[in-house]
Amino acid sequence: MNLSKIHQTSHGKFPEGVCFPGLYGNDGLLPARWQLRYSGKALWEQLLSSPTLLWLAPRLGLDTQTAMELLCLLGAALSLAATVLESLRDSLVFLFLWIMYLSMYQVGQVFLYFQWDSLLLETGFLCVLIAPVTSLRGWRAGREHDPVTFWLVRWLLFRLMFASGIVKLTSRCPTWWGLTALTYHYETQCIPTPLAWFAHQLPVWWHKLSVVATFAIEIAAPFLFLSPLRRLRLGAFYMQVVLQVLIILSGNYNFFNLLTLTMCLSLLDDEHIYFWLRKKYTPNPNQGTHTLAHTLLEIAVWALIGFGTVTWFDLQINWDKWTVSSRTVFTFHQFNQFLKTVTFPSVWLGVLSLTWELVSSMFRCACVEGFFKRFLGTVQWTVFGAAAVSMFAISLVPFTFIEYDSNASVWPGVRQGYDAVSRYQLVNSYGLFRRMTGVGGRPEVVIEGSMDKVTWTEIEFMYKPGNLSAPPSVITPHQPRLDWQMWFAALGTHTHSPWFTSLMYRLLQGKTDVIELIQSDVSQYPFHQQPPTYLRAHRYKYWFTKTLADGSYPQRWWKRVYIEEFYPTVYLGDTFLESMLSQHGLKVWCIWKVFRPLYFSTFCYCSYTFFSMQYDSACTWG
Repeated sequence: MNLSKIHQTSHGKFPEGVCFPGLYGNDGLLPARWQLRYSGKALWEQLLSSPTLLWLAPRLGLDTQTAMELLCLLGAALSLAATVLESLRDSLVFLFLWIMYLSMYQVGQVFLYFQWDSLLLETGFLCVLIAPVTSLRGWRAGREHDPVTFWLVRWLLFRLMFASGIVKLTSRCPTWWGLTALTYHYETQCIPTPLAWFAHQLPVWWHKLSVVATFAIEIAAPFLFLSPLRRLRLGAFYMQVVLQVLIILSGNYNFFNLLTLTMCLSLLDDEHIYFWLRKKYTPNPNQGTHTLAHTLLEIAVWALIGFGTVTWFDLQINWDKWTVSSRTVFTFHQFNQFLKTVTFPSVWLGVLSLTWELVSSMFRCACVEGFFKRFLGTVQWTVFGAAAVSMFAISLVPFTFIEYDSNASVWPGVRQGYDAVSRYQLVNSYGLFRRMTGVGGRPEVVIEGSMDKVTWTEIEFMYKPGNLSAPPSVITPHQPRLDWQMWFAALGTHTHSPWFTSLMYRLLQGKTDVIELIQSDVSQYPFHQQPPTYLRAHRYKYWFTKTLADGSYPQRWWKRVYIEEFYPTVYLGDTFLESMLSQHGLKVWCIWKVFRPLYFSTFCYCSYTFFSMQYDSACTWG
């Protein structure tokens, strides 16, 4: 094991700029133009069916790939500008950013359909409601409604964390119920970090205790997000921070954990922010004081969470071995009853919490001096209050997906509202790490190429495990979309991942855009001078190596065992490859190449006929 290579791997070139051509370009794996069928409908009908700015590309004289690259460039530039310049942190700017990302999402297909993409769209729309409208004069002066719209972030955080904890148990995954999930997680997650190797070496009792802590943080603590008591919210905040930081250190989950940490800031208040900044805080005269009753209530809440955790997971300390034993003492039926009991009360808790923010903001509006400012504040409170109530209402549909009876009880009008806006990803359902994969070993697909069908060379990806001696990468917040999908592909057959056939085909063609998804430095690609004549793929099972008996580190990070053939040997013109391309509808570009001469011939003939008729008509009238 060479620890010195970690620094080199962690600071490699991130291929953000080459992802979209390789994934969605005209020569990419899943060209985005396939998602935009120009059927002669009016523009507004196209936007309603699939809300994306890419419908405008032909009207601007651009092809789909160029339009996508332009959107990426504009989005990155505008995001950077808004980060640097406070004047650009405007509601209209965030609206434009949200529209651009939604436009990409609509044609992103399997490579852009992750839960964090939906989460980014939902938080992006909340930014539209939260940010000031600086372009309207005087609009920024009255912001008494801020706590109402900002509360929506707290509600989103609650839905995200609570559902993520619940689905681990509703899935009936034996590793979550047996508290052994983390004994597999570190080595089977998509792209682990070097610290994941060391975390994997920890004793089993520690992994089981960590799972118990995860359940407490994801199921019990989120209820504190909606508490009016600031110390309970602060405690929940630091619990979430610890969990998210540990996930960042042990796994590469792109921007997801950073976005979650940002949402956690909604649990803080000005007093705590000033404490961080070491600045003097002047309390609001209308702010209530902390009483003994508040302190006793806080102690009771923490004691209840601690007692419930110890009881439900039978935590016992072994003082002789300095270990903590744990096991799940409740059944699935009991947990299901618990879920039915708490789902709708959690909705009413959200109603009470939102009502508190609405009433508090209304009183702040009434206390504003000056008729015009009070009137403007009231208008803003009404508009944004209605928006907050609407967002909360439609979010109940995806939130209650975790419990069937509760979802069936949602008011039909709310369900209709959700169905009307669902295509815009305003609210979504969540539930991360539902089941633990790779219990019998981490499945990994290895692609091999050859020029003569005798000597085979493995094609190594930049980030996913392949080379047994290569250290894991540190690439947060970047997400290599192809590497992630290779992880999913290894869990099933190649027919479950149609894009894999397109990958094999593009590599045989030697398409540079696709090669750069595998190695951004094309010279590191083993067939950069000439495409391979043959390709095949095998499935292996990978495991982290273990420390040696003397406590020293092994020479390699991984060990592996061959399992089976994943994709047979193929070449350009191979009947199996051609049949797979046709079966998955991946030969659209081939059809164009075949009929392109006929198309041009027909166009020339029609043009000749048209101009001949015009000439004859002119002669006749002359």
